[in-house]
Amino acid sequence: MASAFFEGLSSMGQLHPAASPKRHGVEVEHDVIYGADAKFHQLDIYRPVHRPKPWPVVFYVHGGAFHLLSKDTHWLMGLVFARYGYLVINISYRLAPRHPYPAAIEDTCAAYRWLASRITQLGGDPDRVAVAGESAGGNLITALTLAACQRRSEPYARAVYETGLVPRAVLPFCAMLEVSRPERFSQRRPLPRWVDGMIRDASASYLHGHPSTPGPETELADPLRVLEDAAGLPAAPRWGGDRPLPPFFAPVGTRDPLLDDTRRLEKALASLNVPCEARYYPGGIHAFHAMVWNPDARRCWRDALAFLDRSMRHR
Repeated sequence: MASAFFEGLSSMGQLHPAASPKRHGVEVEHDVIYGADAKFHQLDIYRPVHRPKPWPVVFYVHGGAFHLLSKDTHWLMGLVFARYGYLVINISYRLAPRHPYPAAIEDTCAAYRWLASRITQLGGDPDRVAVAGESAGGNLITALTLAACQRRSEPYARAVYETGLVPRAVLPFCAMLEVSRPERFSQRRPLPRWVDGMIRDASASYLHGHPSTPGPETELADPLRVLEDAAGLPAAPRWGGDRPLPPFFAPVGTRDPLLDDTRRLEKALASLNVPCEARYYPGGIHAFHAMVWNPDARRCWRDALAFLDRSMRHR
């Protein structure tokens, strides 16, 4: 029911004249297959055709608690970034609980490898790639960044590392960065029962068949814990990556139940001396930036685009 609601809302939004890609100098190629499962392994390519090549690139991964939504419900994100001159790769991935961990991160890594193998052919600049996503997508792009910067044991992560394509910037919007231990949110501050239930459902769906406590088998479901372990919190930092981590922009609303994960991310990255612009928007609910008619959402987008502009300048 929730998926149908958001899909309907997204479809209605596309009927607005301002939603026309051509109006913004953008061309969209839909439903490009990047993997073996033609139902889920699809991506859309947004091209800012009136801007000079090579284009900087945004690789975007949608949210939806790991079991809802798709690239089609997140066309707005692709259009916004492309409108400002970015080649956008907006992906779908297999959804839980039918496809539990590690399916979503496997697919994210596969789509990123797809991009790496043809980025110049697409008109993109391999030296100016950013990864972005919200909620569950923020988890997935943070895990993807770890795969690009660490020699890891997971085959799908190692394959990303071997592409040599390292993001210049990471933008996890209102991200759930540790899927294990979902009860931690309600233990820290009281939450409405339905909100607590949604968080626990997201964890149970994604970790279906795995323990709900952190462990090596599900390490990339908890990229925040990887960063905190690397930071040695509360001891001295010991980042074990072979490549430096790129700068992060981490926006979240102060009324978002996932707020604490962004606070922890900011602290861990500071301990690792990794630049992190964590932005806290007063009164913002979860995924408030998608409500583009809201002044705070517009301010969040301006901040995100300004961060990208600084991060993606030619060296």
